[in-house]
Amino acid sequence: MRKILNEELGRISVDEFRKQEKLNVIIVLDNIRSAHNAGSVFRTADAFAVRAIHCCGITAVPPNRDLLKASLGSQDSIEWKYFQTTMDSIMELKREGFKIIGVEQIDKSISLSSFQFNKNDSVAFVFGNEVHGVSNEILNELDAAIEIPQFGTKHSFNVSISAGIILWDYFAKTQSV
Repeated sequence: MRKILNEELGRISVDEFRKQEKLNVIIVLDNIRSAHNAGSVFRTADAFAVRAIHCCGITAVPPNRDLLKASLGSQDSIEWKYFQTTMDSIMELKREGFKIIGVEQIDKSISLSSFQFNKNDSVAFVFGNEVHGVSNEILNELDAAIEIPQFGTKHSFNVSISAGIILWDYFAKTQSV
């Protein structure tokens, strides 16, 4: 066994990335307080070729230094938009026909292992604040809520880890590669 060299990975340029087909997914960051978390989500969004990220409220946006450090340049490839409030983002997405799916532990959440995605749907995944989760006002706007199964004592993933798990599951269930 040997590690694959960077030259062998088949990386594409930012311009090629912008032209390629994207997952019909938008990530909504609902008042994420850590710029490192936001930057990590940018990087994961790039890896899965997500259409865009909506940064809402206190969520850091480029050129925040900590976001740039974690994003490793993906802020240049991923389309992103800032919204003063998460509700502004959600209302725009609803007008555009997106299904709004919160990633949150609530009484009506469905286990990710059981949740079925329709690859023809435009989907917006809402990830909430590290302490308070998805805003209460946004919970009322969700079309569905997903909960990631957890079996330890904490029942809490870092928001960037949650984004990776959700995007991988969505990709695995909707794409035939």
